[in-house]
Amino acid sequence: MKKIITISRDFGSAGGTIGKRVADKLGYEYFDKELIIQAARDVSLDIEKIIKYDEKVPVAFGFAQSLFDLYAEPVEESLFEAQKKIIRKIAEHGKCVIVGRNADHIVSAFDDVLKVFIHADENWRIKYLKNDKMKDKSEEKIADAIHSIDRHREKFCKYWTHKEFGDAKNYDITLNTSSLGIDQCVEIIYQLAK
Repeated sequence: MKKIITISRDFGSAGGTIGKRVADKLGYEYFDKELIIQAARDVSLDIEKIIKYDEKVPVAFGFAQSLFDLYAEPVEESLFEAQKKIIRKIAEHGKCVIVGRNADHIVSAFDDVLKVFIHADENWRIKYLKNDKMKDKSEEKIADAIHSIDRHREKFCKYWTHKEFGDAKNYDITLNTSSLGIDQCVEIIYQLAK
């Protein structure tokens, strides 16, 4: 049984939703944005500063978008190192699903890891986001957010891991939600984890 599941994902491909549902189905803990808040606390970064950054971008873009602005700050390395320590500590306990934050790379030395990449066609992602997090945005604005956040994630991955974000060689499996659907992706990961 896989005790640690990492999910990397394209923005709007439902990776977080899939990760949460897999965690619930397996009875595992789920970790996503709270890792950053804990890491910020560990390096004594003012949480209000993070919230302030978050408010400077459209709320619909989500917390992750504002973090890339935060990574340009001088605290970027200490924040990332704190985040790595937290991810490793979580992985030591096992029975967890960790979404994003280069967790696949950080826990690669652990046993019983399932590394997943979730992607989807752009049109599917636009529709998904329009029905979920970005209801009040035009399809053009959503497409712009997709391109921008994906670009940030690619740069973030390359900078910290020296790997290509989304390259199938870096994962155990890649799943396309626009072909398989969310339910089927959840079931595939669940079965692989068992």
